[in-house]
Amino acid sequence: MLSSVLRSPRAIQVNIAIVRTFVRLRQLLAAHEEIAAKLEDLEWRQNEQGQQIRVVFETIEKLMKQPAKEPERKRIGFPLSRVSGAASLT
Repeated sequence: MLSSVLRSPRAIQVNIAIVRTFVRLRQLLAAHEEIAAKLEDLEWRQNEQGQQIRVVFETIEKLMKQPAKEPERKRIGFPLSRVSGAASLT
């Protein structure tokens, strides 16, 4: 405050330095707020993606634990009872 009242060149230089310091301090605080907001956004996204990845891995584990069911196959060809009966007629 004294540097703004005094009229000497030295007092003017000190007053300018003080104002510049406070401007720089305000810029740094604003930059830190932006960084903090971005960091919070990244943390939220990471948590969201982590939950989605967890669901994918749980589904894969369930699929690996379940035995694979083979579909029931339809037999191709003649039934054996007809073939054996026809052979005995000849």
